[in-house]
Amino acid sequence: MTYATFRDFILSRGRELYRDMPWRDDTRPYYILVSELMLQQTQVSRVMPKFTSFIQQFSDETVLANANLADVIRAWQGLGYNRRAKYLSDAAKMITNELQGVFPQSYEALLQLPGVGKNTAGAIRVYAYNEPHCFVETNIRTVYIHHFFKDHNNVSDADIMRLLDKTIDRRCPRTFYWALMDYGSYLKSQGIKTNARSRGYVKQSPLRGSLREMRGILLGMLAQASQTNSTMVSAYGKDARFVRARESLVRDGLIYCVNDIWSLTGEKQAS
Repeated sequence: MTYATFRDFILSRGRELYRDMPWRDDTRPYYILVSELMLQQTQVSRVMPKFTSFIQQFSDETVLANANLADVIRAWQGLGYNRRAKYLSDAAKMITNELQGVFPQSYEALLQLPGVGKNTAGAIRVYAYNEPHCFVETNIRTVYIHHFFKDHNNVSDADIMRLLDKTIDRRCPRTFYWALMDYGSYLKSQGIKTNARSRGYVKQSPLRGSLREMRGILLGMLAQASQTNSTMVSAYGKDARFVRARESLVRDGLIYCVNDIWSLTGEKQAS
């Protein structure tokens, strides 16, 4: 299969398998940033309703920048990896306050936003600005390993990036990447799961019994109302993860304590 034939094949499959998503209907940079942070290690089916409700509450970067972090964390509940909520809040503040409301467009400038790594920056370049930037994520790995590395193990992202650069549709990279994502999702639904053969693949650890699970439990508890230290200890203090989880939430700037009362960061405590 030539590179041009592969490109045409992907675009054809993309038309057949196209999935309608709100951040595809409206590709403004803020929507892409929100969706990309939500989609990190989270399934599309879980993200779609959360994205819609989040955008209804925080319609643009200025509204989000001026929002109480506690409200942002509450809106994020159910997605997990709650540091992403603070990253998003901090990124909105940077755009609004430091960049005078101008959303960055260059790859280097996007990397300066909190929570934005090389793949997220690449995705924003492609989806928001329709720029032919190469980046790799799990569905893209699935497609390229399936078609170009059938008998290979330990395939590097650099190998995939070289092929992406040769096969990407430079006239409309946004549509090409949508097709890659939808086709990759389809392949996985058919039992074709090649990411274990990728050098860049890291299997997500189970939630049950993890520190991440306890962090979510504590944040959920505080999202309902501030709690005294004794109440939290009584509820979860016997769990070996409790102290580490609470300390890590403090380090991440998600919760705080005043006068033995624990609250979400930004939550005003009763005097």
